[in-house]
Amino acid sequence: MYFSRLFFLLILICSFNVSAVKVEQSVLSAYAKHSQFIDIKISPSGDYIASTSRNDEGVISLTVLDLNKNEIISVTRGKGNESVSTFTWLNEERLLLTMAREVGSFELPRPTGELIAMDANGKRKVILTGPRSKTGDIRFSSIIDILPTEPDQVLIYSVEWTASEPYLDLYRMKVTTGRKRSLGRVPMRVYKGSGVAVYTNKTGEPLAAQGIDPNRGNKAVLMARLSIDDDWKVILETNQYEGSFTPLKFIDNETLIGLSDLETDTQSIATLNIRTKKHTVLASHNEADLSPVFSVKTGQADEIVAGAYEYDEVGIVFLDDVDDPANQALIKSLMGTFKNQNVRVTSSTYDNKTMILSVSSANTPQKFYVYDNEKRKLSVLTASKPWLKSSLVPKTQIITYKNRDGDLLTGLLTLPKDKSTNLPLILLPHGGPHGVQDSIANLNSDVKVLSSHGYAVFQPNYRGSGGYGRSFLTSGFKNWGTSMIDDMTDGTRTLIKQGIVDKTRMCVYGGSYGGYAALQSVIREPELYKCTIGFVGVYDLDLMYTEGDIKENESGTNYLDTVLPSGNQRIAQSPVHNVDKIKVPVFIIQGEEDVRVPKEHAFRLRDELKKRNMPFEWMMKSGEGHGFYKPENNIERWTEMLDFLHKHIGK
Repeated sequence: MYFSRLFFLLILICSFNVSAVKVEQSVLSAYAKHSQFIDIKISPSGDYIASTSRNDEGVISLTVLDLNKNEIISVTRGKGNESVSTFTWLNEERLLLTMAREVGSFELPRPTGELIAMDANGKRKVILTGPRSKTGDIRFSSIIDILPTEPDQVLIYSVEWTASEPYLDLYRMKVTTGRKRSLGRVPMRVYKGSGVAVYTNKTGEPLAAQGIDPNRGNKAVLMARLSIDDDWKVILETNQYEGSFTPLKFIDNETLIGLSDLETDTQSIATLNIRTKKHTVLASHNEADLSPVFSVKTGQADEIVAGAYEYDEVGIVFLDDVDDPANQALIKSLMGTFKNQNVRVTSSTYDNKTMILSVSSANTPQKFYVYDNEKRKLSVLTASKPWLKSSLVPKTQIITYKNRDGDLLTGLLTLPKDKSTNLPLILLPHGGPHGVQDSIANLNSDVKVLSSHGYAVFQPNYRGSGGYGRSFLTSGFKNWGTSMIDDMTDGTRTLIKQGIVDKTRMCVYGGSYGGYAALQSVIREPELYKCTIGFVGVYDLDLMYTEGDIKENESGTNYLDTVLPSGNQRIAQSPVHNVDKIKVPVFIIQGEEDVRVPKEHAFRLRDELKKRNMPFEWMMKSGEGHGFYKPENNIERWTEMLDFLHKHIGK
């Protein structure tokens, strides 16, 4: 009865906040439309459930349901072009919200940096920080930790908007008034995008911090202290990509548990003692990086009990010294129920009797579930996109293949329904490129749109990708246009040999670095593909040093020096300097407000094609950045892409 009542109330949110969604929609609009439900969380007491949902105008509201009264008790909307961004239950009755608003010509809403608290019923609403607060401070603030022993306070950090070299200032803040007590600052600069993370012990004291520090040669620096009264000390200092320890949480006052490749090539689960600096590996996988799996106790992520990985399948490695049979049984049960899917506990009651789960994968649009821990009962609440049915989503699978160097690589292959041979192919390399992995846990709308229209889509995890250890990651450095491209080509040729794709009907498409790879692939393999599509792509490697936001800080410049080809090789591996080698039609798609890969890249490629009277198509969208946000712009983009593909490699 409880679960059916909860489902009914969520349906009520739909009718109250969002107009009815048509069941029959085109494939393009179904994937382009933003999620209706963004997040759902149950209160610590289990008396309320809160959800963020989007209306037809794109405005995101927070709705709170009283489960005892079977009614909506509050709806919170932003003013003007503002939306609710995130929310957290602070205690049994009070919520903390962050907001986002559209800024200037950008379509994608940006965080305001303000913190807002209110009761579940919408009363006693207080803007705690930011220019609209009582103090009017021009600062960006974010929550670090909820303090379970002091439910009326939280730990936050705050950074001055206007500071040229800001530091993180730490505060305890009362969630009813916004009154703050200073806990000092972390002596590490937060300079133009280089973030600092702060970690607390079990009583909420900030005892560790990590970031890329420009004062120390852009090294990854871990600072810590044994008590809040001690001075901060550097515990670990490492060069990027040469081994690091990334904390996740304290397990006692002097021991951090985190992700580490200090002693292993792949990312392991390990501990680091901040007093003795002793490092201990708890779990690792020979071929794949681990990510943490938490138990859930007293309503929050608690102990790390295992590490999850993705290689030729999704698997899990339990920590040997964790004696928690109940949680291990729960994790194994959920992995069996949701094979190859991403399962996340959004919230839990203090007594752990009820949990809200978010479940998604490359083949399953996100759904929210209620899990009754006592009865071991799982019930569907709703889907983030109710109109997108799993049965209609083309299926993606993990594949493996060997490159020309004999290395075993993985990738994702998505086939259209009811056909598996002699298919037209879209090679779709991911952006990043370094540290990014095309994962079976993530649904890619580009992939599903293309496959729904009859194309096989191949997403290779080429060298330089994330998820497979430091050596694999760094093997892509300096090789953006050479061996990384060869790995993509070798996967394509494997699919040809297997009879899955028609070698006369293949095209390349990608965004960001993937856009670069789309152009570089037809330059390096002029006879293999029939067309190419670059979306917000990098086309002139030297331009990375003079345009865009990466070069605006020292760590960004250091990154470019580390990963890009050097000297003349930047010219040799830049599409704009090799246009003469392109033998196929080109489609260039760009966001006019892109600050990561500015439009100058697209203009330079277009101009070189024009000089040679080479065939190309063009789309430039105002208001869009590094990727398109507005559904209508993505529908237009896909429509023109499909027309282009149909023209050159058929349907």
